[in-house]
Amino acid sequence: MTARQQDDFRLSFRAPLRQSSGLKTKGEEIAMSRWFAAALLFAASQVSGPAAMARSSFDAELSDFRKLHRAEMQRAGIVGSSFYVVRDGRTIAADHLGEQDADAHVPVDTRTIYHWASITKTMTGIAIMQLRDRGLLKLDDPIVRYVPELATVHNPFGDANAITIRRLMSHSAGFGGPTWPWRDHDWQPFEPKGWTQLAAMLPYTEVRFRPGTRFSYSNPGIVYLGQVIERLSGEDFEVYIDKNILRPLGMHASYFDRTPPHLLRYRSHSYYIREGKRVAAPFDVDTGVTVSNGGLNAPMPDMARYAAFLLGDPARQSAYELVLKRSSLEEMWQPQIAAGEDFSQGRMASTTQSGLSFFIDRGASVRFVGHNGDQNGFRAYLSLCPDQRVGSLLAFNTETRAVENNSSNRATAESRIALATDRLCEALAKPPAKDARTTD
Repeated sequence: MTARQQDDFRLSFRAPLRQSSGLKTKGEEIAMSRWFAAALLFAASQVSGPAAMARSSFDAELSDFRKLHRAEMQRAGIVGSSFYVVRDGRTIAADHLGEQDADAHVPVDTRTIYHWASITKTMTGIAIMQLRDRGLLKLDDPIVRYVPELATVHNPFGDANAITIRRLMSHSAGFGGPTWPWRDHDWQPFEPKGWTQLAAMLPYTEVRFRPGTRFSYSNPGIVYLGQVIERLSGEDFEVYIDKNILRPLGMHASYFDRTPPHLLRYRSHSYYIREGKRVAAPFDVDTGVTVSNGGLNAPMPDMARYAAFLLGDPARQSAYELVLKRSSLEEMWQPQIAAGEDFSQGRMASTTQSGLSFFIDRGASVRFVGHNGDQNGFRAYLSLCPDQRVGSLLAFNTETRAVENNSSNRATAESRIALATDRLCEALAKPPAKDARTTD
């Protein structure tokens, strides 16, 4: 029954009540009340039958997920974790488990600030798309046009123009993984402090494969995009993102790198589990020049605002389009290259593809879009199901095992919990079961 039919149905049984001016007996009033209640139930069943079934399936899956989340955390020794579900612009589930500080026994809550690591890369990509939409660059421009120092890298494949902004966004430009290979002692910086340190190493940097021919997850590639943003905007990366993404979306408790004093009490500590023992990671680190690939810190409500923006909401579209046009965001979710050899990102599956700063996968009934993050003991997952307009956010302050680029990465407690969120989307995508009693 459509909404219009529902309104007409309500009017049909309200009309006698308005038209009658005589007094009713008690029995007539009781009979009318019963008929009215039955009519409402019938109307509701006609309007919401399939939707109610999907909701019931979703609620059951959510209940199962919550049990798994708690059980895996306890089994693996994870100190603290939060989980949100965002649907149609609203947070419909919010769980906070464990502690943000194991020594002081400070519980996790809505104000707890997690480190989102490589999920930062999605904002870097959005910033690049903003600059593209403003006519300041093209995605197929060579990176050396904006960062000429990259002409000094060792490129056995010859043409530096083949290393484009698009290929950096899709991790197919030919560069390798870690930004800085030297981090063996406590006295060493967490990441390089400034661009000059990276620029000095460019002549020692190699293009490992012909650009555009294969996927290789690359942190340095995103640092180069950060340089594009800074040089075209004339602002530090952090300032640009704050003015063009965080503030417009109302993410006022989000920031990069060192925590400001007024938020320090909410900053989560982080931990590693190594050989069955919990080890504290450095607290409140500075990602330096690598901020564009992993510097974001934020509480869950702020990230829910970000997820709501990514999923879209017609009621807020005019405000959201001030950040990025919907068509540009959808463009970022178009597959660029197969990423199935990488088991650290997306759904960590052989079917994973790389888009522009997002990873894409498809199950039997659901399209998944998202990004993972892993740094300094934090693990974070952003998973969107755009066709169902639902997404989940999952953050841990404990890494139970170092990330390995093979299928065993799916077996860690964090991965098992993250992959279980797939079933929430699948529950909403299921067609309603046919009633065997229904006849034509």
